Amino acid sequence: MTVEREQLDADVLIIGAGPGGLACALHLANLIEQHTQAKKAPALSAENIYVLEKAREAGAHQLSGALLDGRALRELVPDFEKTAPLDTPVTSDAAYYLTKKSSWKLPITPPPLQNHGNYVISLSKLVKWLAGLVEKKGVNLFTQFAGQELLYEKNGIRGVLTGDKGVDKNGKPKDNFTPGYELRAKVTVLAEGPRGSLTKDMVSRLQLDGLNPQVYGIGIKELWDVQPGRIETGFVAHTLGWPLASDLYGGGWIYGMRNNRVSLGMVLALEYHNPLFDPHEAFQKFKTHPFVRKILDGGKLVRYGAKTVPYGGWYSMPKSYVDGGLIIGDSASLLNSQRLKGIHTAIKSGMLAAETIYEALCAGDTSAAKLASYQTKLEQSWVKKELWSVRNFHQAFHGGLWKGLIHAGLQFVSGGRGLIDPMRGKAGYQEYTNLHRDRTLVDQSTRFKGDGKLTFDRLTDVYHSGTRHEEDQPCHLVVLDPNICGDRCVREFGNPCQYFCPAAVYEMVMEKGTPRLKINAANCVHCKTCDVADPYQIINWIPPEGGGGPNYEGM
Repeated sequence: MTVEREQLDADVLIIGAGPGGLACALHLANLIEQHTQAKKAPALSAENIYVLEKAREAGAHQLSGALLDGRALRELVPDFEKTAPLDTPVTSDAAYYLTKKSSWKLPITPPPLQNHGNYVISLSKLVKWLAGLVEKKGVNLFTQFAGQELLYEKNGIRGVLTGDKGVDKNGKPKDNFTPGYELRAKVTVLAEGPRGSLTKDMVSRLQLDGLNPQVYGIGIKELWDVQPGRIETGFVAHTLGWPLASDLYGGGWIYGMRNNRVSLGMVLALEYHNPLFDPHEAFQKFKTHPFVRKILDGGKLVRYGAKTVPYGGWYSMPKSYVDGGLIIGDSASLLNSQRLKGIHTAIKSGMLAAETIYEALCAGDTSAAKLASYQTKLEQSWVKKELWSVRNFHQAFHGGLWKGLIHAGLQFVSGGRGLIDPMRGKAGYQEYTNLHRDRTLVDQSTRFKGDGKLTFDRLTDVYHSGTRHEEDQPCHLVVLDPNICGDRCVREFGNPCQYFCPAAVYEMVMEKGTPRLKINAANCVHCKTCDVADPYQIINWIPPEGGGGPNYEGM
């Protein structure tokens, strides 16, 4: 159908109201305020900065462990400790190796896992607070608007089309149909987090890939209210070992928060070999370990969520500037996989992007040649120093935990180099072992169901994510060739989408004697694991109608 769209023009358009996108907006608004007070030309206004957020409110889709290294936030908001929603300072930390029944505390917590001076936070609350600061500066923050398609112009971008609202599952307009907007900007900043749909499209179309392909992990998290005295407020623990085999890269975390609340979860690399491995089940088993169980027994599950994590590091960083466009934060591969921290680097990258954009607007030049100073600023900042020292860290674990620890030790003493620099890698979905099965569906009746008190099935957890979608809308999980799912994938990999998805979105059913993929899109928690881990790369995650998705309040 042909749709007439209203066109809006801005100086700057930021896609994603996460820590990076909001830091960019806030810092740029501050620079414009100083510019105006100094009566400099040209005239600039914070009102010409637009921030788009697909969630129903700022912070609703933000999920992390989360431990905050305050370095970047202190640069952005020097007195942030006075007003930011910081749950608790870290008071003590520890690292444990788990066997099935025992736990062994490491005599020394590895330096990357030492968190003295950091804060346990809710990323959702922090982002909501940042959004308030941004709006006070006059920036236009639009929630419930998803960037659906980039507007390309020659070798760059000039804005975005937002998604239509009020379209039924057959693609036809309903009574409440509202067309999306054509938003044009001098500079568009992609701050979508991991595996952003627009970033993915632009990197592919304009061939911006880094030296290594991006690789990802999946983080699965629950918030619990526990009995008093079970955990110290501010206590931070990280674990290796059980229930993960030594060829799986990952581990667990347990953070003690205020008011007897606990953040716990597991993060593991999406590059394992067994296509029938279930990350959600592994996390549920983690909670049955005596070390974890004694904290949770008698407690209550409050919230659940899942999200992908970009592990690739510096060598997976795409070219992050084009004509009229910049990529920041997790979208730009700026997470420190050794420390499992990316909030501070996302904030700093947003600030550096803001400085680059300010200079470009003042010069009246938003070409790639002018915006290239963003990369220079990154390389001259502490972001490059921090990420360069761990540039080969994740790739070192490709051969398993023990080899990885040896490589990591060598990298630590050689400034990140190790034995091989750069260490090359390949995309995680290429790691699956072919099962060579017949065309018979894997029996799902024995899948992990949980006990309903300590452990849960995926649907119960999804309920605790607050996920809500308009049911009558086009499916936002686009399978490019469904025939592969019912034939080739059955035989080769046993339909791993049924296992790697932590929200029970994908289900194989028999229809007239033929296997068919059923998609329960309303369950989707927007983690984008399917887009990452599908062995044929035929699942394309696109944003659903704006406002749909999880509600990670307090997460």
